[in-house]
Amino acid sequence: MTGRRQRAGFALFALVLAGCGAAPDEAVRGTPGFVQGFYGGVAADEPRAVLVGRDILTAGGNAVDAAAGVYFALSVTLPSSAGLAGGGTCVVYDHRSNRTEALDFLARPTAIPGNPRGFFVLHAKYGQLRWEQVVAPAENLARFGIPVSRAFSRDLTGYAGALAAEPATRRLLAADGGGLVKEGDFLRQAELAGILGRLRSQGPGELYVGQTARALVTATAAAGGSLSLEDLRAYAPIWRDTVRLPFGNEIAHFAPPPAAAGAVAAEMWAQLAETGRYRGNDLALRAHAVAESAMRAYADRGQWMAPDGSSRVPLAELTASVRVSQMMAGWRDDRHTPAAELKPPPVDRPEAAGATAFVAVDRTGSAVACAVTLNNLFGTGRVAEGTGMLLAARPDDGGRGAISLGPVLVINENSKEFRFAAAASGGETAPTALVQVGMAAMAAQMPLEQAVAQPRLHHRGVPDLAYYEQSMDRGVLDGLLARGYSIAPTHSLGLVNAIYCPLGLPTKPDSCAVANDPRGAGLAASADR
Repeated sequence: MTGRRQRAGFALFALVLAGCGAAPDEAVRGTPGFVQGFYGGVAADEPRAVLVGRDILTAGGNAVDAAAGVYFALSVTLPSSAGLAGGGTCVVYDHRSNRTEALDFLARPTAIPGNPRGFFVLHAKYGQLRWEQVVAPAENLARFGIPVSRAFSRDLTGYAGALAAEPATRRLLAADGGGLVKEGDFLRQAELAGILGRLRSQGPGELYVGQTARALVTATAAAGGSLSLEDLRAYAPIWRDTVRLPFGNEIAHFAPPPAAAGAVAAEMWAQLAETGRYRGNDLALRAHAVAESAMRAYADRGQWMAPDGSSRVPLAELTASVRVSQMMAGWRDDRHTPAAELKPPPVDRPEAAGATAFVAVDRTGSAVACAVTLNNLFGTGRVAEGTGMLLAARPDDGGRGAISLGPVLVINENSKEFRFAAAASGGETAPTALVQVGMAAMAAQMPLEQAVAQPRLHHRGVPDLAYYEQSMDRGVLDGLLARGYSIAPTHSLGLVNAIYCPLGLPTKPDSCAVANDPRGAGLAASADR
């Protein structure tokens, strides 16, 4: 019976995409690399969602169509981070208008669901296919069921006991043989399929003013929250200017606060560009530059970031040369500056790691980079009765929130060419991971697959310790020790999904590469026909 349901779901999924246009049965490009006939690409932390985005591109959709399709599929296949009750941020480049901007649809301040309305607004402005066509694949995945992916199974590890203690959550994630689902188990989400069906046919309004809205308010109150119908009705995503940073002939566009990791990454990027240290072949000097710039960017975050993640400083000033010079005061290539000597020193602030990120680009060069979160892995761990939706956690100073979100796009605005997209997750390590990938690909001219896979460092100043992945070259570690660093090994530092077209898109599509982080269990796929 399970197999029949699964085959029926995939069959209906194919019929929905067929309504978008002809979709050839090309092979999935799971391995990043150069692609002939490049029609676009998608990379995300869960494979089935990537296939949805890939097929939307192949069927004639644009980058925004693909990103919206990927998101709604993730709400089914990776609900631990991408649930409908969460929020997020996207940076979008529209080739036709040559405009890059950010959309803020964070789940704030009382964990108001931002994702459904956020992707609706994004699609309404820049999408090409009908709304129904980008939501329907996710609805079918929920209605007919899916095998649990390795990515979702990994998130469940360590949380199974707490999730099973909540009756509604236990029912949502129950395995046929008892306990919670694990990798390969079949998961069908009928209630979530009903919500997605209403989103498909009616748009997101019903979730904010209708029966589903009332169910969310009741469930949030039961979880100790304070969500109201007025909160839901008044919620609206916000279009914002990006944090702009000139980089050679291009402009790097980072998500702005309150997605605070965008500004942290921008300040790191500005320092590394200023020193030029990432362009050389001295790997130990590169590592020192990464650690030093990260520590200084985190120290500066304590100055500009308000308690809600917003910036006390105008966006244009965050990466201005005067501020970058101040951050770099005392920088030496042969010595680590102790964190306590920075003025001011870094401030300790915990950050939850429960987020997921994805990127999409189409053949015209339009691109989207997004990161979404429930403000904590699995949010509150509770399900709103009758909806199949995990409730988002309320943002707070204990690490729950969106300050670790911060995708980036790099665009040549003079030639209207896309160059680079990246989005990262991993809590406080997200911006440092993203910058190391971007610098390795764009400054050191490393192949994208290698740039994503290379060992990473992280240093936020509190504690004054450089964390490194265990595959780091011994010579690099000796170079850090010689400069006065205290170092410590760790298993993994962030997850990054990226697309890089070094010769520009749409001009040179054959130069494009799409990469998914090997530290995770996602996928990178290219579309061609």
